[in-house]
Amino acid sequence: MTKTAWMALGVSLTAGIGVAAGPAPEAKISNGPLLVRLYLPDANTGFYRGTRFDWSGLIGGLEFAGHDYFPQWFQRSDPSVHDFVYEGADIVAGPCTAITGPAEEFVTNGKGLGFDQAKAGGTFVKIGVGVLRKPDDAKYDPYRLYPIMDGGRWTVSPRPDAIEFRHELADPATGYAYEYRKTVSVAGSKPQMVLDHSLRNTGKRVIQTSVYNHNFLYLDRLAPGPDCSLTVPFRIRTSGPPAKGLAEVRENRIAFSKTLTGEDRVYLDIQGFGADPKDYDIRIENRRAGAGVRITADRPLSRAALWAIRAPLSFEPFIDMNVEPGAEFTWRITYEFYTIPKGGQ
Repeated sequence: MTKTAWMALGVSLTAGIGVAAGPAPEAKISNGPLLVRLYLPDANTGFYRGTRFDWSGLIGGLEFAGHDYFPQWFQRSDPSVHDFVYEGADIVAGPCTAITGPAEEFVTNGKGLGFDQAKAGGTFVKIGVGVLRKPDDAKYDPYRLYPIMDGGRWTVSPRPDAIEFRHELADPATGYAYEYRKTVSVAGSKPQMVLDHSLRNTGKRVIQTSVYNHNFLYLDRLAPGPDCSLTVPFRIRTSGPPAKGLAEVRENRIAFSKTLTGEDRVYLDIQGFGADPKDYDIRIENRRAGAGVRITADRPLSRAALWAIRAPLSFEPFIDMNVEPGAEFTWRITYEFYTIPKGGQ
């Protein structure tokens, strides 16, 4: 199928790990204010073929009012790299980390679904990826590229202002099976992008998992610094203070003390939120760029973290789910993009 046909019609794929054989397939959606470029799942030529993040709805760029919110934050990828490394001015990412934009990962106690129960040589499941093989008795490693035994069936249905991704998977060996849908849309005339999700359990076992969005925000390719701020509706508590001289917590706000350079790193486990979805409300602004984004959801936070280096600033909000056989769980995440006066508060 040609790239033109791929973008115009619903496409079904059988996924797995392959060797890149051409340009990564992609599509664009727009409503006027927003132009969003998305990478499409493909086992042979897909931009992302790692086994950590969900393959659907990967955003390679989002333009609003002259700003690019999610450009690529690493310069290249190298299969020999575990997570990512610094090579002079370059950031080099491993195959499971080389991803962009809002990128989601499903984890069960920090691992793949059924990983603890699988014996060496057995299988476990990463939702949005496939049935993976557990090669040995080593601990789960999200940066390890696990063999994909069954990539399931992908169906991609594009429209001018939305793309629906459907992933159907069944693993008889573990009893896990599901139909997962994600729709990325920019419907209407507002500068909003919506991620609608549903996970229907078609297997024999309860799907108990969490999903989080890594949110690789790299607004206009500006490093996090004193012009950046992150605000939430609750008083922030953390398990420990930020790295000295890099950032500080001020009530419900996180501010950066200096522009991150070199191998500077800020990581914070965010606490203080309640059980109401209203606490899933994150504002990130950059006064130097004169732009910001508000991220909200219709489900409560179960965990949250902040990770930032000299490229992306990532707020990572988690949602828990417990889906009985035959049941379905839905959630919606909304991104609202806006401008602010440069240098203003």
